[in-house]
Amino acid sequence: HKRFKQLSHNENTLRRADLDTIPDLACNPIRTQIIEAFFDKRNFHQNGDGTVEEISFEEFLVVMSHFRPPALNMTEEQREKVRREKLRFLFNMHNTDNDGTITLEEYRHVVEELLSRSGALGKETAKGIADAAMLEVASISMGHMEPDEFYEGITFEHFLKILKDIEIETRMNIRFLNMDTTTLCK
Repeated sequence: HKRFKQLSHNENTLRRADLDTIPDLACNPIRTQIIEAFFDKRNFHQNGDGTVEEISFEEFLVVMSHFRPPALNMTEEQREKVRREKLRFLFNMHNTDNDGTITLEEYRHVVEELLSRSGALGKETAKGIADAAMLEVASISMGHMEPDEFYEGITFEHFLKILKDIEIETRMNIRFLNMDTTTLCK
């Protein structure tokens, strides 16, 4: 609650601009997608659609819960549920139009953000890498495709298949270090 109050400048709601002030987030190449995830109704566990302009403390907590590491005493079933929720959150971050598929354009955008923001690669090179990666994803998801077949994009089921061997449960987390709470009102 202290961190929420610090970020919101003691207001009852947070806005995108408030999250933009987090120094550790400033250098993250997908900063925009992370911030947008806090305002995406799909991430509030209410099967919402669209975005909001500001979030309450309760909505902040729900979104932050996606970044909580799994408890040590979880059953396999509980651990799998946490994993699916985290992967759904990540999927939603990249499925920006909420059509159930991460399209080539959405995928290109993410890859371009990751690769071109460092300055080491130009946008055209990043686009080529994204296109090649999407072809690889298509081959993993669909298997052999005929020349006349078109790959629509990554569905959530494809996303699960692609990331099946990636241990996301403990890697996807946020820490609030070096937080100055001396200026907060009680």
